[in-house]
Amino acid sequence: MVRLSSFFTALVALSVTFATPIVEIREPLVTVPIAKRINATGVKNFLANEQARAAHLIKLGRERAASRAAKARGEEPVKRAVVASIPVANTVVQYLATVGVGSPATDYSLIVDTGSSNTWVGAGKAFVKTSTSVSTGDKVSVTYGSGEFSGTEFTDTVTLSSSLVITKQSIGVASSSEGFEGVDGIIGIGPTDLTEDTVSKTSTVPTVTDNLFSQGVISAHSVAVSFEPTTSDSVTNGELTFGGTDSTKFTGSITFTPITSTSPASEFWGINESITFGSTSIQTETAGIVDTGTTLILIATGAFSAYTKATGGVNDENTGLLRITTAQFNALQNLNFVINGVTFALTPNAQIFPRSLNTEIGGVAGDIYLITNSIGTPAGEGLDFINGYAFLERFYSVFDTANSRVGFATTSLTTATTN
Repeated sequence: MVRLSSFFTALVALSVTFATPIVEIREPLVTVPIAKRINATGVKNFLANEQARAAHLIKLGRERAASRAAKARGEEPVKRAVVASIPVANTVVQYLATVGVGSPATDYSLIVDTGSSNTWVGAGKAFVKTSTSVSTGDKVSVTYGSGEFSGTEFTDTVTLSSSLVITKQSIGVASSSEGFEGVDGIIGIGPTDLTEDTVSKTSTVPTVTDNLFSQGVISAHSVAVSFEPTTSDSVTNGELTFGGTDSTKFTGSITFTPITSTSPASEFWGINESITFGSTSIQTETAGIVDTGTTLILIATGAFSAYTKATGGVNDENTGLLRITTAQFNALQNLNFVINGVTFALTPNAQIFPRSLNTEIGGVAGDIYLITNSIGTPAGEGLDFINGYAFLERFYSVFDTANSRVGFATTSLTTATTN
């Protein structure tokens, strides 16, 4: 684990204090609705899928860090290893945005992913060329922990809403894809550098957030995400806000923390945090990432062992999750995430999978399953946790490219007893 010196910590604090402010958007809101969907067809022990994505992100981050270091030394960049496709289902909880491509626009249902940055279509609905569709002739290929796609890169008009229209956005058009049943592709809102080496003859390609800002559509280079906890398997209950924040979606103030300097978490929306269960230490401060493409909260193996002991949970063979009794649920304490000195607490209810959806993930109706599990590697690997959907549905999040930081705030539903 890398610890900052007190002097460097002070510099970081100053940089956050004097960072370019995020605009609080009132009316009209520059937002895109996003819909939750449980993608549970045939799902059994979906933890394996979550850990496969985590392993891929760690591998990708390390390769990117090695490539950057090689370039800094004047050497040839490190080539990414060829990764074999893993035939597993996609994430169980997906958040989907309806995105128009072309003019007139064809609507595509795309997964909102902060853990990747390419935007592409064609997994489900075929790409429809219009007068604004221009093939670059370049090949595009991206491998995810839960699948892959390859095809041709185009530029086209992309419509996120009536007030969010991007011209000449670089998008991939899939000629083949695997692991994306029931959706049309991905809208990637991760850091731009994640597109490096994904498109032939191109270093990186601008994300949709990049182009919204560079084309003057939004006044701040950021995107905020609002999810709401729900027991429905399909519902529109989320929101992307580009260029600012929606004050109706959070309470109190937003706490910002700089992107971690620890690799490979630093390649993503990476932050430093520590975790306690009540007053019991679960994980000392370490680096990890925030990821809308992960369903669970994943923590290092040692931290997970401490959490298992503290909760009394036992492994459930069908789901891969920890299962607890009603008495153990009643004894649960808050799971506290300390980020930049501020505590974000998951209440006992927020620590469990929605009980009405147990059968959707291969579980037993009425049983109680915990949404925190193992990332599959010990602490000290440089990416020791993933705060996935289960965390983000309880806290408003802001991904601030301009100032290299991530922000969190409580919401009116942080302590909801939905589950």
